[in-house]
Amino acid sequence: MAKKFDEKQIADILAKLEVMHPNAECELVYSSPFELLVAVILSAQCTDKRVNQVTEKLFKVYNTPLQFAQLSEEELSGYIYTCGFYRNKAKNIISASQDIVTKFGGEVPSDIESLMTLAGVGKKTANVVYSVAFGGQAIAVDTHVLRLSNRIGFCDSDDPLKVEKALMQILPKDVWAHAHHLLIHHGRYTCSARNPQCADCLISEHCRHFNGK
Repeated sequence: MAKKFDEKQIADILAKLEVMHPNAECELVYSSPFELLVAVILSAQCTDKRVNQVTEKLFKVYNTPLQFAQLSEEELSGYIYTCGFYRNKAKNIISASQDIVTKFGGEVPSDIESLMTLAGVGKKTANVVYSVAFGGQAIAVDTHVLRLSNRIGFCDSDDPLKVEKALMQILPKDVWAHAHHLLIHHGRYTCSARNPQCADCLISEHCRHFNGK
Protein backbone atom coordinates (compact mmCIF):
# COMPACT_ATOMS: atom_id res chain seq x y z
CA MET A 1 0.00 0.00 0.00
CA ALA A 2 1.34 3.42 -0.96
CA LYS A 3 2.42 5.72 1.86
CA LYS A 4 0.79 9.04 2.57
CA PHE A 5 3.13 11.99 2.14
CA ASP A 6 2.29 15.53 3.16
CA GLU A 7 3.69 18.65 1.48
CA LYS A 8 6.42 19.07 4.12
CA GLN A 9 7.65 15.52 3.62
CA ILE A 10 7.69 15.88 -0.16
CA ALA A 11 9.60 19.14 0.13
CA ASP A 12 12.12 17.47 2.44
CA ILE A 13 12.59 14.54 0.06
CA LEU A 14 13.15 16.82 -2.93
CA ALA A 15 15.54 19.08 -0.98
CA LYS A 16 17.64 16.14 0.16
CA LEU A 17 17.71 14.59 -3.31
CA GLU A 18 18.91 17.99 -4.55
CA VAL A 19 21.76 17.90 -2.02
CA MET A 20 22.73 14.39 -3.14
CA HIS A 21 22.39 15.10 -6.86
CA PRO A 22 23.03 18.81 -7.47
CA ASN A 23 23.74 18.24 -11.17
CA ALA A 24 20.69 16.12 -11.91
CA GLU A 25 19.77 16.72 -15.53
CA CYS A 26 19.44 14.81 -18.79
CA GLU A 27 22.71 12.99 -19.46
CA LEU A 28 22.05 12.44 -23.15
CA VAL A 29 24.19 14.70 -25.35
CA TYR A 30 22.24 16.62 -28.00
CA SER A 31 22.19 19.98 -29.74
CA SER A 32 18.60 20.12 -31.02
CA PRO A 33 15.16 18.72 -30.17
CA PHE A 34 15.55 16.28 -33.06
CA GLU A 35 18.89 14.99 -31.82
CA LEU A 36 17.34 14.52 -28.37
CA LEU A 37 14.41 12.62 -29.88
CA VAL A 38 16.76 10.24 -31.70
CA ALA A 39 18.87 9.77 -28.58
CA VAL A 40 15.86 9.00 -26.39
CA ILE A 41 14.56 6.42 -28.86
CA LEU A 42 18.01 4.82 -28.88
CA SER A 43 18.14 4.82 -25.07
CA ALA A 44 15.38 2.22 -24.70
CA GLN A 45 16.99 -0.68 -22.81
CA CYS A 46 20.39 0.93 -23.36
CA THR A 47 22.57 3.13 -21.17
CA ASP A 48 22.90 6.85 -21.81
CA LYS A 49 26.67 6.36 -21.88
CA ARG A 50 26.40 3.93 -24.79
CA VAL A 51 23.91 6.15 -26.62
CA ASN A 52 26.24 9.13 -26.31
CA GLN A 53 29.08 7.09 -27.77
CA VAL A 54 26.90 6.16 -30.73
CA THR A 55 25.39 9.59 -31.36
CA GLU A 56 28.76 11.33 -31.11
CA LYS A 57 29.66 9.65 -34.39
CA LEU A 58 26.17 9.53 -35.87
CA PHE A 59 25.30 13.21 -35.48
CA LYS A 60 28.53 14.28 -37.15
CA VAL A 61 27.20 12.68 -40.34
CA TYR A 62 23.41 13.01 -40.03
CA ASN A 63 21.58 15.37 -37.69
CA THR A 64 18.39 16.63 -39.37
CA PRO A 65 15.00 15.00 -39.93
CA LEU A 66 15.41 15.24 -43.71
CA GLN A 67 18.76 13.48 -43.62
CA PHE A 68 17.42 10.66 -41.46
CA ALA A 69 14.25 10.38 -43.53
CA GLN A 70 16.36 9.57 -46.57
CA LEU A 71 18.41 6.83 -44.91
CA SER A 72 17.82 3.13 -45.41
CA GLU A 73 17.39 0.94 -42.35
CA GLU A 74 20.67 -0.79 -43.23
CA GLU A 75 22.55 2.52 -43.35
CA LEU A 76 21.26 3.67 -39.98
CA SER A 77 21.68 0.24 -38.39
CA GLY A 78 25.38 0.40 -39.17
CA TYR A 79 25.70 3.30 -36.75
CA ILE A 80 23.34 2.21 -33.96
CA TYR A 81 23.68 -1.57 -33.73
CA THR A 82 25.50 -1.43 -30.37
CA CYS A 83 22.41 0.16 -28.77
CA GLY A 84 20.44 -3.07 -29.04
CA PHE A 85 17.15 -3.70 -30.83
CA TYR A 86 18.78 -1.70 -33.60
CA ARG A 87 16.60 -2.89 -36.46
CA ASN A 88 13.39 -1.78 -34.80
CA LYS A 89 14.98 1.45 -33.60
CA ALA A 90 16.29 2.22 -37.09
CA LYS A 91 12.84 1.61 -38.58
CA ASN A 92 11.15 3.85 -36.02
CA ILE A 93 13.69 6.67 -36.25
CA ILE A 94 13.44 6.79 -40.04
CA SER A 95 9.63 6.65 -39.95
CA ALA A 96 9.48 9.37 -37.27
CA SER A 97 11.86 11.52 -39.32
CA GLN A 98 9.69 11.13 -42.40
CA ASP A 99 6.60 12.21 -40.44
CA ILE A 100 8.45 15.19 -38.99
CA VAL A 101 9.32 16.26 -42.53
CA THR A 102 5.93 15.63 -44.13
CA LYS A 103 3.52 16.39 -41.28
CA PHE A 104 5.35 18.91 -39.11
CA GLY A 105 7.34 20.99 -41.58
CA GLY A 106 10.67 19.51 -40.59
CA GLU A 107 10.37 20.61 -36.95
CA VAL A 108 9.92 18.28 -33.99
CA PRO A 109 6.47 18.96 -32.52
CA SER A 110 6.56 20.57 -29.09
CA ASP A 111 3.45 19.02 -27.52
CA ILE A 112 3.09 15.55 -26.04
CA GLU A 113 0.10 14.50 -28.13
CA SER A 114 1.81 15.27 -31.44
CA LEU A 115 5.06 13.68 -30.31
CA MET A 116 3.21 10.46 -29.55
CA THR A 117 2.03 10.20 -33.16
CA LEU A 118 5.64 9.58 -34.20
CA ALA A 119 6.92 6.04 -34.65
CA GLY A 120 8.77 4.71 -31.61
CA VAL A 121 7.52 7.50 -29.36
CA GLY A 122 5.50 6.40 -26.36
CA LYS A 123 4.50 8.45 -23.34
CA LYS A 124 7.90 8.23 -21.67
CA THR A 125 9.81 9.41 -24.73
CA ALA A 126 7.28 12.16 -25.43
CA ASN A 127 7.52 13.37 -21.84
CA VAL A 128 11.33 13.49 -21.99
CA VAL A 129 11.40 15.48 -25.23
CA TYR A 130 8.59 17.78 -24.07
CA SER A 131 10.27 18.55 -20.75
CA VAL A 132 13.95 18.57 -21.72
CA ALA A 133 13.84 20.08 -25.22
CA PHE A 134 10.88 22.41 -24.76
CA GLY A 135 10.88 23.20 -21.05
CA GLY A 136 7.51 21.62 -20.30
CA GLN A 137 6.53 20.04 -17.01
CA ALA A 138 6.19 16.29 -17.33
CA ILE A 139 7.35 13.15 -15.53
CA ALA A 140 8.89 10.44 -17.66
CA VAL A 141 8.72 7.08 -15.91
CA ASP A 142 11.72 4.94 -16.81
CA THR A 143 12.97 1.90 -14.90
CA HIS A 144 14.67 4.05 -12.25
CA VAL A 145 11.64 6.25 -11.59
CA LEU A 146 9.40 3.17 -11.52
CA ARG A 147 11.65 1.36 -9.03
CA LEU A 148 12.17 4.32 -6.72
CA SER A 149 8.52 5.34 -6.71
CA ASN A 150 7.62 1.91 -5.39
CA ARG A 151 10.56 1.62 -3.00
CA ILE A 152 10.00 5.02 -1.42
CA GLY A 153 6.27 4.37 -1.22
CA PHE A 154 4.88 6.93 -3.63
CA CYS A 155 2.85 4.19 -5.31
CA ASP A 156 2.25 0.45 -5.65
CA SER A 157 2.28 -0.32 -9.34
CA ASP A 158 4.43 -1.72 -12.12
CA ASP A 159 2.40 0.23 -14.68
CA PRO A 160 4.41 3.31 -15.81
CA LEU A 161 1.25 5.27 -16.63
CA LYS A 162 -0.20 4.63 -13.16
CA VAL A 163 3.11 5.61 -11.57
CA GLU A 164 3.20 8.78 -13.65
CA LYS A 165 -0.33 9.66 -12.54
CA ALA A 166 0.54 9.02 -8.88
CA LEU A 167 3.64 11.20 -9.05
CA MET A 168 1.70 13.98 -10.75
CA GLN A 169 -0.71 13.96 -7.81
CA ILE A 170 2.04 13.90 -5.18
CA LEU A 171 4.64 16.29 -6.60
CA PRO A 172 4.13 20.03 -7.24
CA LYS A 173 3.63 20.61 -10.97
CA ASP A 174 6.35 23.22 -11.21
CA VAL A 175 8.99 20.63 -10.25
CA TRP A 176 7.79 17.61 -12.23
CA ALA A 177 10.57 17.76 -14.82
CA HIS A 178 13.36 18.32 -12.31
CA ALA A 179 11.99 15.76 -9.85
CA HIS A 180 12.07 13.22 -12.66
CA HIS A 181 15.82 13.84 -13.10
CA LEU A 182 16.43 13.74 -9.35
CA LEU A 183 14.79 10.32 -9.16
CA ILE A 184 16.70 9.03 -12.19
CA HIS A 185 20.05 10.13 -10.76
CA HIS A 186 19.18 8.69 -7.36
CA GLY A 187 18.32 5.40 -9.02
CA ARG A 188 21.53 5.35 -11.05
CA TYR A 189 23.99 6.43 -8.40
CA THR A 190 22.51 5.58 -4.99
CA CYS A 191 19.35 3.47 -5.02
CA SER A 192 20.44 0.90 -7.59
CA ALA A 193 18.30 -2.10 -8.42
CA ARG A 194 20.51 -4.80 -6.91
CA ASN A 195 22.54 -2.98 -4.27
CA PRO A 196 20.91 0.18 -2.95
CA GLN A 197 23.31 2.30 -0.92
CA CYS A 198 20.92 2.97 1.95
CA ALA A 199 23.72 4.05 4.30
CA ASP A 200 24.54 6.93 1.95
CA CYS A 201 20.93 7.95 1.34
CA LEU A 202 19.58 11.13 2.90
CA ILE A 203 15.91 10.22 2.38
CA SER A 204 15.97 6.85 4.15
CA GLU A 205 13.75 8.17 6.94
CA HIS A 206 10.97 8.60 4.38
CA CYS A 207 11.62 5.35 2.52
CA ARG A 208 9.21 2.46 2.83
CA HIS A 209 11.85 -0.03 1.64
CA PHE A 210 14.46 1.10 4.18
CA ASN A 211 11.98 1.07 7.04
CA GLY A 212 10.55 -2.30 6.07
CA LYS A 213 7.00 -1.06 5.67
